[in-house]
Amino acid sequence: MKTSSIRRAAAAAAILLVLPLGALAQTATWTIDPAHSSAGFGIKHAGVSTVHGTIYKISGAVNWDDKDVTKSSVEATLDATTLSTGVDARDNDLKSPKFFEVAKYPTITFQSTSVEKTGDGLKVSGNLTMHGVTKPVTLDVSDMSAVMENQMKKGTYSRGLTATTTVNRHDFGVNGGMADAMLGNDVKVTIELELHK
Repeated sequence: MKTSSIRRAAAAAAILLVLPLGALAQTATWTIDPAHSSAGFGIKHAGVSTVHGTIYKISGAVNWDDKDVTKSSVEATLDATTLSTGVDARDNDLKSPKFFEVAKYPTITFQSTSVEKTGDGLKVSGNLTMHGVTKPVTLDVSDMSAVMENQMKKGTYSRGLTATTTVNRHDFGVNGGMADAMLGNDVKVTIELELHK
């Protein structure tokens, strides 16, 4: 085969490889995969150790605009009833009216109001509603993976990201009753999302 023919064949192959990704370079809705997403949190106990917990069920979607990231948006719902710290007594306490009051407020929601590019990541600002209270928060988004085609289901794609923020639990009325003095005010939150399209 002549060199020119080889070059044309290589160029054609390259175009075919790029086409699936090119099809994604537009506004698209990515659905949060609850089976592979979670929200972890950490809070100081007695000023000595950090207690960690996880909310295991997250649903929602990311509307992603590759051409203009500021036109992107996020909405997510966390199922507070799936909260776990690995200690049943503590979990029951956290789900009680002293803390999250999950019987009355079973979900925590986030709705973005703005998205901006920051170096290799994003800043996503929005309204967080928890325990019946809505406050503005900003998420720092990092570790955004490349878009991957799902090998088990051709024509569908996945990507992942990590988002972090810190909230003051008192801002949301999560006061803890008599145990309040033993707990730090700031709660560090780390959200791991797997998104599908």
